Amino acid sequence: MEGTERAFVEGKGTFVDDLPIPDLLHLKVVRSVYARARLVRVRGGISHADLKATLTSVGEGAEGGPASVPYPVLAADYVQYVGQPVAAVVAKDLYKAEDLATSVDIEYEPLRPVVDPEKALTAEPIHPGQKSNVLTHERLGSQFDLRKAPVVVEETLANARVVPNPLEGRGIVARFDGSRLTVWASTQSAHTWQEGLAESLGLKEQAIRVIGVDTGGAFGSKGGIYPEYVIAAYVAMKRRRPVKWVETRTEHLVATHQGRGVRARMKLYARRDGRVLGMKADVLVDGGAYPLGMGRYAPGWIGYQLTGPYAIRHAEVDARTVYTNKVPLGPYRGAGRPEAAFFIERMMDLFADEIRMDPVNVRLANASTRRFASPLGHRVEPFRPFLEKAVRELGYRRRARAGAVGFSCFVLIPESEGGEGARLAVQDGRLKVWMGGHGHGQGHEVFVRDLVRTELGVPPDLVDIEKSDTDALRKGVGSWGSRSAILIGGAIIEASRRIKESVARKHGRYSTATLLGGKFDVSVFYKPGVKMDSFGANLVTALLDETGVVRVQECAAYYDVGRALNPPMVESQIVGGSVQAIGQVLTEAAIYDENGQPSAASLADAGLLTAMEIPKFSVKHPKTRSPLPHGAKGVGESPTIGVPPALVRAIEKSARRRLTRTPVRPTDLV
Repeated sequence: MEGTERAFVEGKGTFVDDLPIPDLLHLKVVRSVYARARLVRVRGGISHADLKATLTSVGEGAEGGPASVPYPVLAADYVQYVGQPVAAVVAKDLYKAEDLATSVDIEYEPLRPVVDPEKALTAEPIHPGQKSNVLTHERLGSQFDLRKAPVVVEETLANARVVPNPLEGRGIVARFDGSRLTVWASTQSAHTWQEGLAESLGLKEQAIRVIGVDTGGAFGSKGGIYPEYVIAAYVAMKRRRPVKWVETRTEHLVATHQGRGVRARMKLYARRDGRVLGMKADVLVDGGAYPLGMGRYAPGWIGYQLTGPYAIRHAEVDARTVYTNKVPLGPYRGAGRPEAAFFIERMMDLFADEIRMDPVNVRLANASTRRFASPLGHRVEPFRPFLEKAVRELGYRRRARAGAVGFSCFVLIPESEGGEGARLAVQDGRLKVWMGGHGHGQGHEVFVRDLVRTELGVPPDLVDIEKSDTDALRKGVGSWGSRSAILIGGAIIEASRRIKESVARKHGRYSTATLLGGKFDVSVFYKPGVKMDSFGANLVTALLDETGVVRVQECAAYYDVGRALNPPMVESQIVGGSVQAIGQVLTEAAIYDENGQPSAASLADAGLLTAMEIPKFSVKHPKTRSPLPHGAKGVGESPTIGVPPALVRAIEKSARRRLTRTPVRPTDLV
């Protein structure tokens, strides 16, 4: 076990809340208690009158830029969701800050909130000056007429919103020395934070240094900038003292961006031999109160993937995001991929039921042996060879005869086109490594040390994995979108080969001893230049017991991960993601009442699974390689894509009732 992993196991990690920074001020945010209201007056604390900043950076590789509706760091004129920051206070300790927060006087004029996305389509706009609550409207594919198709299957499917709930909540420490802002961050991307803070505060990026510290999970919630980060930085600059903010779990449940929250009206046109001729879809995304990246790009991104891995020649998608009085939508593990897979996979099951054909045989009937260009723009590699092998490796035929089984498959589209940065430098006989993607539990340290040993012969105990630092590595992207092994791995190899060339040029040949005895420093920004999609399949067995409780028995995965750089961590990623997927299906949802009040106030209300609900897992993968030098492919998001439709199908078979949404509620089973 290497140093970083040992520190975590021994409880010696250094997270934002552990930083030993003297003279700290503690920030407390005063939040809206209404889902929608006019702000009449704010007395006390820091308010929009002091900090007239907006958020523009979105993180997770999504495009930011100006939006028609600005997202104020501190609410201006109106509040639009419960938990929205309205004011802030600081004190020498957190308890005094809590007390001081109660002295802030806020007068509201409550307004009727818009909570239901369907009603948002016709409701009064929640933002003054807007013509409607439609944030984004995209059309994909082209019109077709298959009304005379032998089989037409229609269904409305939905995924409820989900709260990310990493082990460690969001947090920041900001310090200003009079000319430069330094930020310590619980983050997926130090560089995205630098960009976002610069935009919101009106600073040059070079005036901000972001240092990533140990980060206890993220699942998409720590990729971009939130209001609290800008407030902390602003106060640090005004007071010339370091400022810390770490969210409580209650704050996380109401104010951290949520994922999923999509419904689709799906229609398949098909033949009775199992062949799907065409697909139409009407997709509606619950974007929440402000136009962050996920709400803006989710309709097109989900729509793009709606034919899945199948050779469906006709498709037409109408997709919209609407504003509602909820916390804004953000990326949650998978970020659009799980929603699209859920919709098409559930429709394949329902179509199979309609024609009384085995669901896997329906999938095989629509799996091409050649490359296929989807009418929605997605290019899919030959799928049938993988699917046939997955059916065998997962033992589907045998298990389908034995009990309630669900099977699903998907294409994982990693975010691999943006590239990634890495730096290698020799200091005092040791090799220092910086990566653009900040790890938050994936075990980057292990595969990076292994790649360095393979390329340069440097023993792992002489390799220091440094924290993300925008001063140490000037160009980087981040860890999300199943991109880390692909791009960080590729960047490490490219940097290793360049530093090896530098040693050889200077000394005539390369040796590890010469490298470590010298002074060498190489930075790269790596772009693979190839498409890195991969296939995956899941098989899940579940039973409805005599008390009406769903018991998930086994969750099996067959994923093409390429060459697994760190097999134990790959399996851990799959198991952990599968547990999140099971939680989405059985227990987790961000529920709001008609007044826009969230139902969960503590972790006990959040529906997270316990060890009692964890099934048996099995993980297999074909022995393949990607075209990249390390041979790796993506994996991190795969289980949240493949497990939900397979599990819902298994429950459906056991309960003998059609199921169309997550989470599956007890009332759906009776």
